[in-house]
Amino acid sequence: MDAKAIERALARIAHEILERNRGVENLVLLGIPTRGYPLAKRLEKKIEEIEKVIVPAGAVDATLYRDDLGLKETQPLKKMDIPFSIDGKVVIMVDDVLFTGRTVRAAMNALMDFGRPVSIQLAVLIDRGHRELPIKADYVGKNIPTSLKEDVKVHIEEVDSVNEVAVIPIEERRER
Repeated sequence: MDAKAIERALARIAHEILERNRGVENLVLLGIPTRGYPLAKRLEKKIEEIEKVIVPAGAVDATLYRDDLGLKETQPLKKMDIPFSIDGKVVIMVDDVLFTGRTVRAAMNALMDFGRPVSIQLAVLIDRGHRELPIKADYVGKNIPTSLKEDVKVHIEEVDSVNEVAVIPIEERRER
């Protein structure tokens, strides 16, 4: 995907979110850092363009809730920014790539420490398959079937100075 394809996918996701939820009432967006947060901010802008209403956006860091915390080298904490109540809200969690589902599970656990949303929906730019947990995205920019010998790299301007999605081969299956 190039920059234009990414923007088209995000525009479609924004419309799907609005259609499914019948507008913006009680919606909040929470991105999973590193790339999910800027994608949530982009969705915030697209929804504002469509509805002329700002939907609050923030970030939920899943680092401390991961089930591989002691198995991998220590990761620095990322961005936790939830400057609004999530009680009674429809939370749209946003991430760049949905793979095994473990990061999403960890982010949901982190989210529950902040309140009780009425529901949680998941928006991802890329769904590459290979789920290990029963987690399914509600909104998908693009499905890219991959083998376990491939990796999906998302680059976005806010983090990487370029907008693109690429599938690249990896030498060996990554440890999870």
